Order: sequence, then C-alpha cells, then structure tokens
Amino acid sequence: MPASAAAPGFARTLMERRLNKWGYSHILDDALLVTAEMVTNAAQATPGEEIKLLCRWEANAVLVEVWDSSPEPPVPAPVIELTLDNLDLSEAGFDTNGGRGLHIVQALATEWGHRFDPVDPATGHSPGKWVWARLRT
Repeated sequence: MPASAAAPGFARTLMERRLNKWGYSHILDDALLVTAEMVTNAAQATPGEEIKLLCRWEANAVLVEVWDSSPEPPVPAPVIELTLDNLDLSEAGFDTNGGRGLHIVQALATEWGHRFDPVDPATGHSPGKWVWARLRT
C-alpha cells in the first residue's frame, strides 16, 4: 500500500477482516491498535513510498509485520510524563505530542522487534526492514 495518511485506516480494515475470519475477535482492539501504530510509523518513515502489511497465524499467536524501505531501526521515543504544563495543544505543535506508538506496541504485544532485509550486493545496503509484533491469541 502507499505510505500515506490513509494507510493506517486501510491496514486496520484489512486486519479486522482477517482476524474476524480466523475467529480472533477477542484480540481485535489490541491488534488494530498495534497495526495502526506500526503502519503509521512506516508511513512517516517513508512518505509516498510503498509499505507492506503481513498478518500470519501462529500457534497461540498472531504475528503482525510491517515493511518499509527506511534504513533506520525503530526506536521508542523517550518516556516523558505529560502534564498540562508541558502538553502543547496548539495547532502548530499538536503533532509533536506523538511518538508513543512503539510504547503502545510494546505494552500490547507479547514481543516485538525488527529485522533488516539482506544487504543488496549491488548497492551494499539493505532495501528495508520489517517491524513485527506478536499478539497472544
């Protein structure tokens, strides 16, 4: 799918259909939030490029994976306690209040991580990475 502002919503729709088909509606809320956070991160890392979503059934778990072409590993933002004094609700600064998506993934998933694609011998660089999260069923 294209890495755009619409990608997280589209990914949530796909994930909801898949999990309902598998009979995993009991993990739907967590899975949709994890999926949306990971797709949002991929879309922000590679705007306008292609990202990929993979959902795989495993014994006692569902594995959600998102691919993007960014060479940067996913890094959770520093934990900052938000108060009314440091929360910027102005229109100009509203988006700077984000950055907690990977903390949400970490809290809801049994485990999460990333792996880079193999290095392309022609370029000497990895073409991208997969960020994954495993949710217990």
